[in-house]
Amino acid sequence: MGQLGGFLRITRAPTPQRDPRTRIADHREVYELLPEPLAREQGARCMDCGVPFCHDGCPLGNLIPDWNDLVYRDEWRAAIERLHATNDFPEFTGRICPAPCEPACVLAINDDPVSIKQIELAIVERAWTEGWIHPRPPAVRSGRRVAVVGSGPAGLAAAAQLNRAGHEVTVYERDEAPGGLLRFGVPDFKLEKWVIERRTALLEAEGVVLRCGEDPGALDGERLLAHHDGLVVAIGSRVPRDLPVPGRELGGVHFAMDYLYQRNRGVAAAQGRPAPPPPAPEDAISAAGRDVVVVGGGDTAMDCIANAHREWPRSVTLLDIYPAPAGPAYRDIVPWPAAPKRLPSTYALDEGGDRMATRTATELIGVDGHVRAVRGAEVGPAPAFEPLPGSEFELPADLVLVAIGFAHPEHDGLVGQLGLELDARGNVRAPAFAASRPGVFAAGDARRGQSLVVTAIAEGRRCARAVDRFLATA
Repeated sequence: MGQLGGFLRITRAPTPQRDPRTRIADHREVYELLPEPLAREQGARCMDCGVPFCHDGCPLGNLIPDWNDLVYRDEWRAAIERLHATNDFPEFTGRICPAPCEPACVLAINDDPVSIKQIELAIVERAWTEGWIHPRPPAVRSGRRVAVVGSGPAGLAAAAQLNRAGHEVTVYERDEAPGGLLRFGVPDFKLEKWVIERRTALLEAEGVVLRCGEDPGALDGERLLAHHDGLVVAIGSRVPRDLPVPGRELGGVHFAMDYLYQRNRGVAAAQGRPAPPPPAPEDAISAAGRDVVVVGGGDTAMDCIANAHREWPRSVTLLDIYPAPAGPAYRDIVPWPAAPKRLPSTYALDEGGDRMATRTATELIGVDGHVRAVRGAEVGPAPAFEPLPGSEFELPADLVLVAIGFAHPEHDGLVGQLGLELDARGNVRAPAFAASRPGVFAAGDARRGQSLVVTAIAEGRRCARAVDRFLATA
């Protein structure tokens, strides 16, 4: 694979990105496409290792060495065929996946890994430009009908695969446009929404029906089952984890996703895309001119920081319970081939703000019912993360965003109507994707809990295979 000994002579190229000092003035994508000659050179670094651990690092099992080699050899059309063989939406993963394949690269043991994510994006964008990606509706229809509730990456992947198998698929989405958290949770500067619309238009041209504005809380589960031969629950994990500290009830304290939804809808409205009316002034969540504190250290927290930057706040501080990264960008104290929990920096921190590691909020202080400060402390090691006496501090804050993950899918509405069994964590119990009701399946975060976009796509694909087998024998 790649160029013989190429990894010895060629260094990893940095990901092209726009200057942090200028990009915070708009919502265009931060990262840029790797030029094709550079992508070919980076593909040459793939070292023909005996066991490609990148396969194991990728939840989709992408054929990474195959398409690295094809790009190196300038066989781009064959590369997109290999890429689409395992991944329905490489333009999504090429932009927002944290790329667990890269720290699993054998080169990452003592060097920088192959630029897998950037090569993936270069392949799919070349394919769109060349017209190699076009509608391919199934030649024969099975006569079976499947409903997919939720149009996030898991739901769309399940729909794409079931449609390809010849079934008639209808996707029901609660919001005004498809994409789920890809559209409403991920900011435009990470994933511009025309990218989603380009792919969903292709799915519709292939025969998938997308019905938006269909809240799963209002859908009649029994009616859906009566009118379809199979039902896939892909509603995500939408119940956020709360911050159980005094002062949580104060004004100005919000869940991260409430803030991101408002920001993304505001950007959509400014672009002339479908969006509901803006919130009333008293319900608007804004970082403009404020001291912002974000509690949490994951991707959602970083997206909150970057959105806040674009509103020109007074200050932005991140409280992260995990230790500061101790090593280089792709190797922390976590041993190879596991992915490190934290990187020395992120696109959001490159733009500004402070990350306070091993810190958490212990109390929110308010004046006249609105938050004005955050009291916190340093925490001890995992898993307890107990506040350490004598390490207390206080930060000014008139906007606090809680970004500490999600607990489980919503139980009201569809899940409750169908009486679906839940696991110990409150997710839909579906060990092999089949739920407790015959003909009902679950995929993505609704089944396994909060995870990565690449995991959700893998879940949707595997769930579709389970549904297809069920329909073949039902």
